[in-house]
Amino acid sequence: MTTPTLFDTETPAAGLTTRPAAAGNQPLVIGGDLSLRSTGIGSADWTDHVRTKVAQRGHPRLAYLVQEIGSFLKNADLVVLEGASYGNANMGGHEELAGLRIMVQHWLWRREIPYAIMPPSSLKLFFAGYGKASKPQMRAAAEQHYGRTFEGPAAGDECDAFALAAAGYAWLGLPLADVPQRHLDALAGGVWPEREAVAAR
Repeated sequence: MTTPTLFDTETPAAGLTTRPAAAGNQPLVIGGDLSLRSTGIGSADWTDHVRTKVAQRGHPRLAYLVQEIGSFLKNADLVVLEGASYGNANMGGHEELAGLRIMVQHWLWRREIPYAIMPPSSLKLFFAGYGKASKPQMRAAAEQHYGRTFEGPAAGDECDAFALAAAGYAWLGLPLADVPQRHLDALAGGVWPEREAVAAR
């Protein structure tokens, strides 16, 4: 028996032992808005979030986040992650957040789960029709186009996660709502896996 490593951890998060599986032949697409403090996770019909304690920092926080986030992603056929926001130059924790992104991507790669990276501006253009949409504008778009309402302290994070999942479903030709063509054109800004890899799962 080998000793588990950070990237081999399969222990589910408390209360998250069962994640929704794909319905019938419908692929399960999960969006992830990665954050050091409040990560949004969601799919077509559910959203949730992962919060860290204020005192958590460094390696313990990263290990906790990879384990908790992974408990949501392990059944996915496609994961869509939000890319880095390079325009936010004064944001603290850039290096650690970049590390979290790479660690989650590596976690997915090790399990052969296809993933995509959607730049923030492309995601906002796809979902809200405006590449610089604010959190309230994203939530308004969710209600207007998808009939989804997000509330609570993690509303913006969960809305972004839902938007990422919606982008993945649209890319697969299974849009969750009818949206203008220029919204769909924004999907070209993402970095997507081979479609065959998703279909083979």
